[in-house]
Amino acid sequence: MADTVARPPAQPRARPSAFARLRPLTAIFNRPAAALAGSRILPFWSVVRHRGRRSGRLFATPVAARRTADGFAIPLAFGETADWCRNLLKAGGATVRWSGREYPVGDPVIVDAERATAAFSPFERRAIRALGIRRFLLVRDAAP
Repeated sequence: MADTVARPPAQPRARPSAFARLRPLTAIFNRPAAALAGSRILPFWSVVRHRGRRSGRLFATPVAARRTADGFAIPLAFGETADWCRNLLKAGGATVRWSGREYPVGDPVIVDAERATAAFSPFERRAIRALGIRRFLLVRDAAP
């Protein structure tokens, strides 16, 4: 009689946010978006300047961000596996251009929406929920 090996029960997959389907378009829109993001014209959009984990190249990625008491809350629309997020976590910091000013940031930590949405307006919170964004990156202001 042959022994059978029981398979562990399948783990439910995390449902990606509504933005996940748009990931292929980011290469097209990042460059023009980065030109306006971080300016006073579009204060909701910021630019994260970070170094590649492997290449060491400098990158500028437009992201949505809101100022907190000691840094920024950044929704992870594409999840925590987005390259810019992984680069920032590995480096321990980056620079955020927000509202026309550069902010050196550090101490990155990924948190659930309940901990980060206080920085957003009620309208923005509803949009975040509707888009299925459940994780955020919190960064703190660092000394220049």
